Amino acid sequence: MDEKTIKPVAYIYTDFKEKFGIPRQSGRCPSARGTVVLEKDFSCFDFLRGIEEFTHLWLIFGFSACERDGVFATVRPPRLGGNKRVGVFASRAPYRPNGLGLSCVKLESVTERNGKPALSVSGVDLLDGTPVYDIKPYIPSSDMRTDARGGYSEPFTDYKLKVVFPEKLREKLSDTEYGTLCECLADDPRPSYQRDGRIYAMKFSRYEVSFAAESGVLTVLSVEIAE
Repeated sequence: MDEKTIKPVAYIYTDFKEKFGIPRQSGRCPSARGTVVLEKDFSCFDFLRGIEEFTHLWLIFGFSACERDGVFATVRPPRLGGNKRVGVFASRAPYRPNGLGLSCVKLESVTERNGKPALSVSGVDLLDGTPVYDIKPYIPSSDMRTDARGGYSEPFTDYKLKVVFPEKLREKLSDTEYGTLCECLADDPRPSYQRDGRIYAMKFSRYEVSFAAESGVLTVLSVEIAE
């Protein structure tokens, strides 16, 4: 078997400091922002020439926080309750033979960070500090398939929770932080097999947010500066 060593061309920086609470797919939380910063070997704006003509990009990234020994043929998608198994190639599970993921994000602007070329993007579903191995433009005429089927994921396409956010807690956040956090919470970060009203906590930006959900309603319980 031919083997190839690849190295990151960039890293993405986001408000998601741990796996729990990250949107399940890109675009599910449109206001979730990130900055893709090119690495030293690619720190020339020529690598990005013409990219501003596109509205969306594909990011090929590494599941850097989901490494495990061995290869498993089947996985248990959370949206199927964590019990039913499907083939790893019939899923988007992070535990994959090569640990690679694919994310479609919206390009907001070409910028720079610490003197390096960078891309401001939205609709992200990536952990802060995730390595990006390639960047490609999204081309609607070839990438969009109007007759595609979504398999077992289709019943969850429009699934959202109602978010109750007490005003005294909302005041701790900026309008941007509040809007993005609400989108993430409405997408229901809980494991699908846990629906018992227990209290959860997730890290978002500078904060640790605790919440509970029951009967389609998620209530924010606390917002504290994370240690």
